[in-house]
Amino acid sequence: MTATSPATETATSGSGPGFWRSARARYLMPVAFVTYSLAYLDKSNYAIASAGGMADDLRLSAGTDSLIAASFFLGYFFFQIPGTIYAEQRSARRLVAWSTVAWGLLAVTQGLLSSPAQLIAVRFALGVVEGAVLPSMVMLLGRWFTRGERGRANTLLILGNPVTVMWLSAVSGWLVSVTDWRAMFIAEGVPSVLWGLCCLRLIKDSPERAHGLPEPELALLRADLALERAAAPAVTGTLRRQYSRVLCSRPVLLMAAQYFFWSFGMYGFVFWLPAIIKKGSGEGIGATGLLTAIPYACAAAVMLLNSRLSDRSGRRRAAVWPWLACGGLALLASYAAAGDFPVALALLVVSGVCLYAPYGPYFALVSALAPPGIAGAAVALVNSFGALGSFAGTYLVGWVRGTPLGDAGAFGLMAACTLLAAVLTLAVPERASTVRPDPVL
Repeated sequence: MTATSPATETATSGSGPGFWRSARARYLMPVAFVTYSLAYLDKSNYAIASAGGMADDLRLSAGTDSLIAASFFLGYFFFQIPGTIYAEQRSARRLVAWSTVAWGLLAVTQGLLSSPAQLIAVRFALGVVEGAVLPSMVMLLGRWFTRGERGRANTLLILGNPVTVMWLSAVSGWLVSVTDWRAMFIAEGVPSVLWGLCCLRLIKDSPERAHGLPEPELALLRADLALERAAAPAVTGTLRRQYSRVLCSRPVLLMAAQYFFWSFGMYGFVFWLPAIIKKGSGEGIGATGLLTAIPYACAAAVMLLNSRLSDRSGRRRAAVWPWLACGGLALLASYAAAGDFPVALALLVVSGVCLYAPYGPYFALVSALAPPGIAGAAVALVNSFGALGSFAGTYLVGWVRGTPLGDAGAFGLMAACTLLAAVLTLAVPERASTVRPDPVL
């Protein structure tokens, strides 16, 4: 097959219950949200541990500390595609559940180690077991929801990112303050182990295997998914050949490059936002934490709205590139307004909203670049390059801030990457949509 454009969009029938009232959403989306939230927590709390005494206790140099943190992204990059192929061809339920258990155990292990080499190995392994979870969950949602619902389904999944960021610093900082960094790793790793065991019962590889879902809703879903498969490009050759064609297709490679630059700007923003706000406001760490939460609270609301509009129209690109373009311009304007902190903060809020808003429609667009049954590999490849962009953005934005270029160079770098991501989105073709809107918002 030739994956040159998304398959024609279809959606839930107008006689269906609507996404928000569907039994499928009530059944699966809370599980998906909690799973991704725990993954983001165990991935991101290293920075709190480092600042909370680990770097001093273990006498870590700045370079070693950065290497330990970055080793996660290497594992995350290399093993997403094989893990997702396993989930797609065998069982997403088993992969997600046992990966959650494994990353919980590895997160706990971080609190028991004192050797930098051991920490690097554990962080790498943490990236390995977590890497396939997001693309596998996106692939799984494709079995539970139609194309006209996936923008919202993906958004509710990825909403675990900004929501977790809002409370991560406060809770992790409190745990470190009343215990220490070792106890924080252990306390925040144990819930993932327990939740992973629960996922073995809660997650089903298809809605037909879940008990209690109404048959009329399942019948509508089966009919709409059959229409999607009929509209998808024909596939020929062996399974390996099909995956090879998908992963080497121009649209998938363009989206991989796009996600690299978007993630560069995003993680540069996420990782350095507290430092930027603290410097601009002159406030203490408590007030800085509250101010830092504002962009994420606003982003969560706009993500839901944008995904709904995208599902109604079926136009995925139009729900991605304008937001990224506005986000890049807002980053530049925020630095230009640095002398007026309230204005600069408002523009940072706009930047955060614009960087987060497109996630749900974006992964719906990526999923449409390949036929059902092998689309998970496309999501995994794109997400792998996002991991590289995340590492580059986190490291290089901090490095640039320490050079004579300072914050001006950092903001310019984040803005340039975000704007380039917007341009690359426009280079991916998208077919006309035939989405029928849900009857209920």
